[in-house]
Amino acid sequence: MATPCLLLERHRMERNISRLKQGLSALGVGFRPHLKTAKSIDIARLLMPAASGPCTVSTLKEAEQFAAGGVRDILYAVGIAPNKLSRVAALRRGGVDLCIILDSLEQAEAVVAACNVRQRIPVLIEIDSDGHRSGIRPGDAALIEVGRRLHEGGAELRGVMTHAGASYDQAGAIFLRLMAEQERSNAVLCAEQLRAAGLPCPVVSVGSTPTAHFAQDLRGVTEVRAGVFVFFDLVMHGVGVCAIDDIALSVLSTVIGHQREKGWIVVDAGWTALSQDRGTSRQAVDQGYGLICDVAGRAYGDLVVRSVNQEHGILAIREGSESALPELGVGTLVRILPNHACATADHFDCYHVLDESGRVSANWPRFSGW
Repeated sequence: MATPCLLLERHRMERNISRLKQGLSALGVGFRPHLKTAKSIDIARLLMPAASGPCTVSTLKEAEQFAAGGVRDILYAVGIAPNKLSRVAALRRGGVDLCIILDSLEQAEAVVAACNVRQRIPVLIEIDSDGHRSGIRPGDAALIEVGRRLHEGGAELRGVMTHAGASYDQAGAIFLRLMAEQERSNAVLCAEQLRAAGLPCPVVSVGSTPTAHFAQDLRGVTEVRAGVFVFFDLVMHGVGVCAIDDIALSVLSTVIGHQREKGWIVVDAGWTALSQDRGTSRQAVDQGYGLICDVAGRAYGDLVVRSVNQEHGILAIREGSESALPELGVGTLVRILPNHACATADHFDCYHVLDESGRVSANWPRFSGW
């Protein structure tokens, strides 16, 4: 195989999928997998309860691609921009139950203007359950104002959703359980406020990979969303959600040179292959731009990608470690575990799928774009 290329260990991926599905089933809640990490119809079919869905996406390109593959129940989980409503309407006219999200009266007005007697666009109101990003805070009067405008204006108020993105900044089971309960309780509270105001709220949707794995009580929640759990990555390892051996995705790269006096090994995977995500820099163990493994997937310990240029990666021993630099001659193949699976995978158009023996058993296309 030409390098750099994207490797996917199928048995690890399937184990990761089974782990989360079993956990959510035990809690009696529905699952709406997020496909933004995978961007692959082959992986989507392993994730979704049925070929028609449900699923979550983060771009309309994803919605269109998965709709072309037969998916009919899709949540577009990024706040709607008014100039995208024509594409939303086109998908719905094509028989896709595409639901959108929003968190402001301005967005609600745009959605109402796009609705008519033949086209009621379904909407979830986004709730800010942790101060991480966007959404309406619990207790904010805007929740009822937005909900009423949608309901009375001709849109379909379908419920509420939230994403506990701040869970990525936590570590350890105790904190992740608290984050999961905070996510649940805030979403359920907002649902109850809508219902008390005489507004419909059949859907209560929550989710992030950490909270999905550490939730202990999901009363009042109708569905959970998660995406990066399919592959896991070094950030999720640092958070405490997975082991290194659970990470199913890696970039195959070739050693192309050395700067021995500097303690460097040079490979042909730079930021165009690995991304520039430095999510582990805020964690207890900084993995640089990725952790180095041998071609069989065994980690070298403290050998990381210290820095990246466009097509070059610089490998070095992690700062503070007394480990010796391994002897890796020119032409040696290494595998690089990513900090952020979503960002790394987005640089490739194909998964080279490995079976348990390490042989390539399939090539699965993936797509990108908006």
